[in-house]
Amino acid sequence: MSLSSLFAISPIDGRYSSKTIKLRCYFSEYAFLKFRVKIEILWLKRILSLKSLGINYNSKIFKYLDNIIINFNEKDAYQIKKLEKKNNHDVKSIEYFLKNKLSKLLGKHSILEFIHFSCTSEDINNLAYGLILKNSKKKLIIPIWKKILIEIKNMAFRYHDVPMLSRTHGQPATPTTMGKELINFVYRLQRQLKQFKNIEILGKLNGSVGNYNAHYFSYSNLDWYKISQEFVNSLGLVWNPYTTQIEPHDYISEFFSCISRVNTILIDFNRDIWGYISLNYFNQKLKIQEIGSSIMPHKINPIDFENSEGNLGLSNAIINYFIEKLPISRWQRDLSDSTVLRNIGTAISYSIIAYDSIILGIKKLQINKKILLKDLNRHWEVLAEPIQTIMRKYGVKNSYQKLKNLTRGKKITSNIILNYIKTLKIKDEDKKKLINLTPENYLGLASQLVKMFDKKIF
Repeated sequence: MSLSSLFAISPIDGRYSSKTIKLRCYFSEYAFLKFRVKIEILWLKRILSLKSLGINYNSKIFKYLDNIIINFNEKDAYQIKKLEKKNNHDVKSIEYFLKNKLSKLLGKHSILEFIHFSCTSEDINNLAYGLILKNSKKKLIIPIWKKILIEIKNMAFRYHDVPMLSRTHGQPATPTTMGKELINFVYRLQRQLKQFKNIEILGKLNGSVGNYNAHYFSYSNLDWYKISQEFVNSLGLVWNPYTTQIEPHDYISEFFSCISRVNTILIDFNRDIWGYISLNYFNQKLKIQEIGSSIMPHKINPIDFENSEGNLGLSNAIINYFIEKLPISRWQRDLSDSTVLRNIGTAISYSIIAYDSIILGIKKLQINKKILLKDLNRHWEVLAEPIQTIMRKYGVKNSYQKLKNLTRGKKITSNIILNYIKTLKIKDEDKKKLINLTPENYLGLASQLVKMFDKKIF
């Protein structure tokens, strides 16, 4: 059968493959093998450099080891998978692969037995996953979050003073501006971005149950605690000194919790924009060749925001299981975490697809100021709030009740409001303010709040 994306089971590698191909260097089986090969070689180099071990090696060997990392290719990966098919153990297959590679250069050299020295598989795996998450965080997730923030922020500043009817409980409420409603999302996302940047990526290298048993038994004269710390830190990871066989994955739970919160905020954003499009507050730029409906020729559907919402929901469904599952392991370990961890790329893929759709959707939006103003001018009842507030200022009894009797459940026009204001026994300056008040200019500090927002959001 063809390897075309048409035959992919998951839309990640099928329908959306053009959007997710960039993730393969982080989350594919090939990438995972490459990262683990790198860890095995770097650990071997660290062992060889321990002078008290008295291992015979030279710079030529180190260069050869470095070249295995640099030149790792698909053929190498297939050799590892072939070994795994025979022995049914993924990390041991990497060890055998490296021994085969080195034996071609060194023959039966004692160095070969120091590959995977005193390591349990999880010493290699947890560090590989640490590098995967560290790199994807820096090069993939943070950059696209910044793009989304910039798009929404620019839109907020562009529409900072465009009046808009609010809707609380879905009903007409105190006016705002489109820019103010958008800057709310920027602030929420910015907080999560800051937290995400500060999440530490942890790693451990301490043997079968976290006690350096084999290390210490073999070379009790060495400070394995310090050696482990230095090695983990050399990878750009934060050392975890207290673990069982596995690094307990609390940081992975924190990592994905933050992604889940961002996704939830963006679901909220998608639904709001979808609603504004439905109200015609936004129009979408036309693409002549696009079709909105197979039967209704007039349709221009908000498909980008719908696509994003659906994929964010899928991502969060998987992520929420990660958060619940990964920090739990029976006694010193069980294998269920390994199965789950292999799906981190799936969760992130759904998120990336969604993020791309949001950016695409935002670029299609055009504000429809006429509709926004028309909607505001249909709802003069929203001025009941400032009128009764001014009445309270002057100690008018039952101010709220009087405005409730005037406006609640009734069709209110500008004339009704103006005529009522004229009856009020208040100072002329405040009466004049109320007479000049309209739903369009009753905006409080909405516009200023946008302009006050720190433009340097990163």
